[in-house]
Amino acid sequence: QVQLVESGGGLVQPGGSLRLSCAASRSIFSFAFMGWYRQAPGKQRELVARITSGGTTNYVDSVKGRFTISRDNANNTVYLQMNSLKPEDTAVYYCNALFVADHYWGQGTQVTVSS
Repeated sequence: QVQLVESGGGLVQPGGSLRLSCAASRSIFSFAFMGWYRQAPGKQRELVARITSGGTTNYVDSVKGRFTISRDNANNTVYLQMNSLKPEDTAVYYCNALFVADHYWGQGTQVTVSS
């Protein structure tokens, strides 16, 4: 079993920054990849950013140049640094990990970008 606990969401003004954290209950080296997804009201969940066990990163086009995914192996934590936030970034953000053949999800953290 894998537990993922997100933190760091909140309310921020347009142009502001937030950093999300995802703490895993086991070594993140054991995950083929970890990622951040988001789901806005009335929309499907989408992949925002992903980092493989080898450190390769991928981003959805809408966040390239603004968001950065990184990992702290010693603390089994993955981060999503979000800069230049826009109202359209408002969503519940979920941490995801692929372990063996199963996907695991965190409980989600709300990010609201509004003036």
